[in-house]
Amino acid sequence: MTLRKIIHIDMDAFYASIEQRDNPELRGKPIAVGREEERGVVAAASYEARKFGVRSAMASTRARKLCPELIFVPGRMEVYKKVSEQIRDIFAEYTDLIEPLSIDEAFLDVTENKKGMELAVDIAKEIKRRIREELHLVASAGVSYNKFLAKVASDYRKPDGLCTIHPDQAQDFIDHLPVEAFWGVGKVTAKKMHELFIHTGKDLRACSLEMLTHYFGKAGQLYHDFARGIDERPVEVIRIRKSLGCEHTLERDLTSRTSLIIELYHVTTELVERLKRHNFRGNTLTLKIKFHDFTQITRSQSTVQPLVTLQDILPLAKQLLKEVDCEHHAVRLIGLSVSNPQEDRKGVWRQLELPFKR
Repeated sequence: MTLRKIIHIDMDAFYASIEQRDNPELRGKPIAVGREEERGVVAAASYEARKFGVRSAMASTRARKLCPELIFVPGRMEVYKKVSEQIRDIFAEYTDLIEPLSIDEAFLDVTENKKGMELAVDIAKEIKRRIREELHLVASAGVSYNKFLAKVASDYRKPDGLCTIHPDQAQDFIDHLPVEAFWGVGKVTAKKMHELFIHTGKDLRACSLEMLTHYFGKAGQLYHDFARGIDERPVEVIRIRKSLGCEHTLERDLTSRTSLIIELYHVTTELVERLKRHNFRGNTLTLKIKFHDFTQITRSQSTVQPLVTLQDILPLAKQLLKEVDCEHHAVRLIGLSVSNPQEDRKGVWRQLELPFKR
């Protein structure tokens, strides 16, 4: 069996790097892409800012406290999209098997590539060089025989990293990985694993499939395979959209249910416009609420008929809101999404971007 050759390319501090590239006065300085205001959120941070603990999705007020010299720069999504397309054009010179994960990262399957290059690491080096020379930006790359290891490798030596995980080195590499580095293991899952005395890939590999599925459900199979260097997922060029949604960060924290219903109406109106624009029809509505302390909950309900119009969605959204204790927990953000698409839908999409949200 021929081993696949997978590359994961991840742009380093993508939005912030573009701003520093286009404005020489910002180079070498801590910058944050986003709005500097009480309700603002950091969309991206330069590596100079990250040294102070500034991170994406952080409240702007918190970022300012961590880094008093932080420079806020308004986002320019149209520019970022254009640069992303230029990067993708470079990828396409080597392979057509490209799976974008977001606007600034993608998987490439170069097992059979257009250049006839034998080593995937040479392709990764060439792509990194071209991104630097042609676009004046920096990318990190990971190379391995599956998506999981390629992703881990690209994160291993950031920024400007290049790491190859060979098959004969993979198990030892995985055994020494902290579980936080595993794909799909967030803070909550990592905490649960630590409570089960699972701290490294070696600890994870010692767990039975039955144990992992008992504690982590379907994801248990994934963790079981990853701990053994197994990941058969292909690089997918086209995906069926599984959900569509929108969310609003409120101008001020709200506890009034009446005020929240008004905001819910605005979110629903925007969602209906997006559903129409993308010709998306789903049967499950999910309400997302983020409280003043940044904790969040979701509430979902499925219907027999597709959720398409304001009349379909708003009453159901109000019903979901009734399940939320807003009077004692001020709400900072409210969002809605429709998922569980109908099987006969013909639309497909390419996952190219993660847009800014209000």
